[in-house]
Order: sequence, then C-alpha cells, then structure tokens
Amino acid sequence: MERAEGSQGRGGAGEVFLTFLKLGLTSFGGPIAHLGYYREELVVKRRWIDEAGYADLVALCQFLPGPASSQTGFALGLLRGGPLGALAAWVAFTLPSAIALYLLALGAGDIGGPLGDGILTGLKIVAVAIVAQAIWGMARSLCPDRTRAGIALAALLLVLAMGGALGQVAAIAAGGLAGLALCRGGAGMPGGLVIFPVSRGVGMVCLALFGLLLVGLPLAGALTGSQGLAVFDAFYRAGALVFGGGHVVLPLLESAVVDPGWVTPDAFLAGYGAAQAIPGPIFTFAAYLGAVLEPTPNGLAGAALALVAIFLPGFLLLVGAIPFWNVFRSRPTAQALMRGANAAVVGLLGAALYDPLWTATILGPAEFALALTGFLLLTVWKTPSWAVVLLSGAGGVLIGL
Repeated sequence: MERAEGSQGRGGAGEVFLTFLKLGLTSFGGPIAHLGYYREELVVKRRWIDEAGYADLVALCQFLPGPASSQTGFALGLLRGGPLGALAAWVAFTLPSAIALYLLALGAGDIGGPLGDGILTGLKIVAVAIVAQAIWGMARSLCPDRTRAGIALAALLLVLAMGGALGQVAAIAAGGLAGLALCRGGAGMPGGLVIFPVSRGVGMVCLALFGLLLVGLPLAGALTGSQGLAVFDAFYRAGALVFGGGHVVLPLLESAVVDPGWVTPDAFLAGYGAAQAIPGPIFTFAAYLGAVLEPTPNGLAGAALALVAIFLPGFLLLVGAIPFWNVFRSRPTAQALMRGANAAVVGLLGAALYDPLWTATILGPAEFALALTGFLLLTVWKTPSWAVVLLSGAGGVLIGL
C-alpha cells in the first residue's frame, strides 16, 4: 500500500504495535481524548500523517458507525504498516483494557459481602455520571441549534415508547431522514485529503461482507440454534449500529445481553462502570460481558468472541468506505443525513441514561448525591475518569454501611 499524503514513509507492523501498545496503556479519557493522544504521538511527534490528512481521517471515522477512535487507530496502522500494521494497531491498543476487564470478570463472581456490594453500587452509580457527561458533551457539539435539539428529543421519546433494539434502530433511521429534510446547508466536513490505495473492488467486498453478516448471522443462528452464533450476532449488531461514540454502545449491549438474560443487570452496570477506570477503547467492555455470559460460550472463549464481533463491523465499514469517501463527503445530502443521525444519537443516549441506568441505580438521595458529585467532578473540575471511579467505589461502600 502507498502512503497517504503528508505521511513520512512506511514502517513495519512491529513499530506500529509498540507505538499503539504505549497508547493503549496510557490513553485514558474516552474516544475524544484518544484522538488527542493520537494527534500528539502520530501527527506531531512521529509525523505519520499531516494535520489536514489526520482531520480528514477523523471525519471519516466519525461519519461511520463503530468506535471512532479505534477505527482511526486501525486506519493509521493501515497507513503506516499495511494490513498487518492495521491488525497490530488494533491488537496493541485494545489488549491492555481487554485483559483488565477479563480479569475483572473472572473475579466478579467472588465479590460479595458489604464491601463487595458497596463497590458494585459505586460502579453502577459512576456509570450514571459517565453517561450524563457524554450526553452533556455530545449535545453541545451535535445539537447546537433548535432543529437538532428537537430531533434528539424526538429520538428519546421514540426509544422510550418502543423500547429494545428496534426502537434504537428506528430512532437513528428517523433522525437521518429528519436531517435530510431539515439540516441541509451549513459548514461542510472538515479536513484535507487522505489517499489510501484500497481499490474499489476491495471496498465493495468489505461492504458486501458487512451486509451479509448483518443479515445472515441472525438467520444462521435461528436455523442452527447455536448459542455461539447468537452471541456473535448480538455483539456484531451492537458494533454495527453505534453512531456518535463508544458510550452509545451501552443501550445496544444492554438490549443484546441483559434482555435475554445472558448477563444480570447488576453485573452489566458494574462492568460498565469499571470500564471507565482503565485506558483504551470503551468497546473492550465486550470482553467483560463475553466472559460473564450465561450459558456458554463464556470465559476466555466468550471474551474473544465478543471482542472480535463488536469491532469487526466498524473495520469492515471503514475499509469499504475508504475508496469512496473523498467523493461522498462533499455531497450536501450525506452531510445533512449525518447531522440528523448524530442528533438522534444524543436522544438515544438520553433514553439509556433514564433506563436502565437511572431506574436501576438511583434508589434514594444518597445515590443521587453520589452520581451528581461524580458528574460535577467530570464536567466542572475535569477530574480523570479513573479517579472518579475510585471515589464512587468508596462512596458506594459508605452508602452500604
């Protein structure tokens, strides 16, 4: 593969792996912070790509469903080291947090007594604060006017009325249609030009495989009765429908694993809260869920299956979109559709803040006070998320006394 405009030569998969392993061990703060770490390490220090090219790459990954920061890292690895570089970037950036959450899952069944119950309470409460912070930040950037605020509100009401995965998909689709009708005009997509020599043929194969898996996995699971296929489908579908950042995966995964009884609500919320205390992508929460699933596959096999399934659709879409991006991004209809869909994502996350987070966690004034404290620490005092998680765990223990 050729290099992108602005990059400074090619490197090997080993160089990519070590660079992204450092990022995977130190990148706290969520997807937006990860993009800042990438820029400092790979644009400013190493000069793998120039500023304009990096801005264009980020725009592409934010446009697509999937984990934007992991997709950006995958693309940078592809740019620097070819297909093996892309794989190395993903493995290195994902592995530290996936291992940490898998180890947490191994000990989750041993947590008990007043101390363990208090820690779990604190982890569930901090999830409320984290998601509220995500909504606050996303609403400011994705709903800056009355039209998009209205789309977000309509999406929230639609999800609450319909419930489940169907309501979530309907809200995003309706938001995109509303954007086409109401959100035309305005500034275009930012960035310069990134040239990836991914052929249109390869792109079409990846897009076709994405669609085939999206449609074929539930059919294959129903025909065979395979629990493994059902698990892969659940996590694949969650990864395929995430617009607007990693936190949006929360309601999708909740529908996928809690509704059928594979994971208890308490274990789900505790794991999500713990995922905020570690570096790396939020999508590695899937490793925790895969490990604690009932029935099998679970443990290490379940963790690996869930992890691959949730990341795969975003990477297929990314490689599929690369050959067509520079033409598509300039079309006003595409920009309008994404303005509406992104606004709907804010409403989707708002509905998740209410149910399951608020209804299952905020049971009295003490829980409310702890959640509000966590929210203010994150948004006003800019406290690192890992520190807020630790404080909330201690607060949960005090509540239980």
